[in-house]
Amino acid sequence: MKKVDPRFEKFANKKSNAAIKEAFKQEKRKYKKERAAFFEQKKAEAAAKATQAAAAPKIERKVAPAEQMPLNKYLAHSGVCSRRDAVAFIKEGKVKVNTTVVIEPGYKVQPADVITLNNKKITPAKNLVYILLNKPKDYITTTDDPQKRKTVLDLIRTATTERVYPVGRLDRNTSGVLLITNDGELAQQLTHPSNEVKKIYAATLNRPLEKKDFDKILKGVVLEDGPAPVDVLAYSDLKDKTQVGIEIHNGRNRIVRRIFESVGYEVKHLDRVMFGGLTKKNVERGKFRFLTEKEVRNLKFFGKGKK
Repeated sequence: MKKVDPRFEKFANKKSNAAIKEAFKQEKRKYKKERAAFFEQKKAEAAAKATQAAAAPKIERKVAPAEQMPLNKYLAHSGVCSRRDAVAFIKEGKVKVNTTVVIEPGYKVQPADVITLNNKKITPAKNLVYILLNKPKDYITTTDDPQKRKTVLDLIRTATTERVYPVGRLDRNTSGVLLITNDGELAQQLTHPSNEVKKIYAATLNRPLEKKDFDKILKGVVLEDGPAPVDVLAYSDLKDKTQVGIEIHNGRNRIVRRIFESVGYEVKHLDRVMFGGLTKKNVERGKFRFLTEKEVRNLKFFGKGKK
């Protein structure tokens, strides 16, 4: 029996995804000590500061005014969009401060200011919510659709009363792992290109992927908007080479579909099986669950430049 290349074992069993799950477990173990050390260091630093503050002489200081928040950060913390999208809204003149349009994302919001987006008042979210959705096909990844098509928010209506939004995008015909939250800071970390957050997809092609095209993709194709590097590419089933697994850290629009289209293939079905360490384990298609505190901590840790 022909063996699977060890680098691609995570994609070997498409039906059960057992190999993929095992790879995730190994990767989490790999970073366990590093995460523990990271948090221990933070605890030690906090303890040192507390000790230093207790030993310092008491000096009377004037109370500082409330912290001023940049306008784009204010929008992100209000749960309406990511900080990057907030910049676009602001520059498009959709945001007002006390009835005046402000187009500078770095404008400092005062505590008494009234902020509106598209003439709707917004305020920073008090309760942060983190939802993992196993997105089905035929739902679009947006908070609102003028054409009244089904959106991913329709699937989590009963989850929270907070205003939440999807982190990144999955096109209408792509299914799989999708994070929905009102934590603008985390959304910014996970979608910023410099953090290179890992994503793994299972793809079904319209015909078997030939070896020459396999090599082209793995070497790296160039699309109309720039190079599209691939971290790992593998046949999910050696008996059916229309089934492939692909691992990338790029988040550009329809990137996986366009990679295969560039070498003459059509993606018939695309499913994201992992995003930033999150998998859809025990979450049925169209269903959701809340992240655990540990998962949230890990996401924030990996979002700080950890691949």
